[in-house]
Order: sequence, then C-alpha cells, then structure tokens
Amino acid sequence: MKKVFVHLGGGAGDLDSRSNYRCGFTELIKKKITTEDEAFVVEANPKNINKLRECYKNFKNINIFNYAINYNNSSLCEFFFTKDDAPHYQVCSLDINHVKKHYPNSVIESFKVKGLNINEFFSKYVGEKIDYLSIDLEGIDYEVMMEIDLLRFQIENISIEHLHLNKSQKKNMVNYLNKNGYSYFGNGYDHKNFDYLFKKEKIKWNRFLSNFLWLVSHKKIKYFNKFIFKGSE
Repeated sequence: MKKVFVHLGGGAGDLDSRSNYRCGFTELIKKKITTEDEAFVVEANPKNINKLRECYKNFKNINIFNYAINYNNSSLCEFFFTKDDAPHYQVCSLDINHVKKHYPNSVIESFKVKGLNINEFFSKYVGEKIDYLSIDLEGIDYEVMMEIDLLRFQIENISIEHLHLNKSQKKNMVNYLNKNGYSYFGNGYDHKNFDYLFKKEKIKWNRFLSNFLWLVSHKKIKYFNKFIFKGSE
C-alpha cells in the first residue's frame, strides 16, 4: 500500500554541515520510501531548494515546494533571517522574535515568499491520507498543528518540534490530539530528540501520561518516556 510522507520545514535536508549532515525525518524518508510511495517536502527559504533537490537526487518520487506554510490565509508571507545563520538559515521564521531569540545581537533581514494555509496545501497537493508528518516550522509549529483539520485529513504519525512550545501550548495541543484519536508515543523523528511523536491509536495509558507532558522539561523527557507504552513499531 502506498505510503505518504510530508516534511514541513525541510531545511537543507541532510546536507547541512552544522547538523553533522543529519536530519531525522530525511533519514526516515530515505529509509522507508519505496517506488510506490510519495514524499512532499516543503521549505520556505528559496536558498535551500537546490540543496533539497541535491539531497533527494536519487529519489524520483519526492515533491519539493517553495512555500511558506501558515495557519491563516496569507498569500504572501514575510520571513525573517540573519546572515549570521548562513548558509542554510535554520532559524529563518515568520516570527521575527524567534530569530531574535537565537541571534539577539544580529541584524535581522527579511524576504517574501508565497504562503499557503496548511489545509489548503494538503488538499491541493497531498490528499487526505498521510502516513508520516513532520512539523518543524521554526516558531509557528503550534499554530500550524492546531490549524490542521484532523477530521478531514487522516494522519497516522505526527512528529512535531516541542522546543519552542510553552506550557499552555503543550496542554492545548495534547488535548486537541487526544480528542482526535491520537496518543503520545515519546520522541519523534528528529535525530536530536527535539520532537514529540503522536500516533493515530487510542492507548489509554499514554493518553493519561500525556496530560502531564507540559510539566516535563526537555532535559527530563527521556525519563518520562520510559513509562510510555510503545506497542509495535
């Protein structure tokens, strides 16, 4: 059966030297994808598009898009960056404060790129069935996650970066996912373990534990995850 992968915030794939040429979700795609499957990789920064094409040059079923995925209906979005983050601008963001947080003493610049609402992107390009979704959108992960129509789009696995989520956002997101049939399954696909993983399964124990997820810091998450029921991988 055809599997569908969606990577929101593809960056430079596994070609960024500052990440030791690693990207957890890129590695997942390359490991699992077959000739029957399809992947959709979205990156807002046009400077990274050629890198992504090079990254996936040996894979024919990879679709690469230069869009700013957002949670409203903006057709043109302004992105902020600093040249101190070159060459791949990994903290480039719709949120200028996100860039300032990482580079408080740097000159902030901007560019504009075509924007697309997350549900519109799924509807127009991907379809209603997604097997693996990665959300790494530098400061707007929560807003995009909460915008996804989980009744319409059947997503089996959701890996979302949690480093920039506050406690209230973590609470709201867990409640939203639990109500829509998901359970927390520990670390997501990010190779640095910066992601949460939610699966479309109803595991009562995992759901119970996830109600306390907002209390757990990133440094303690590995201990918390020892209590999670993993089931079959």
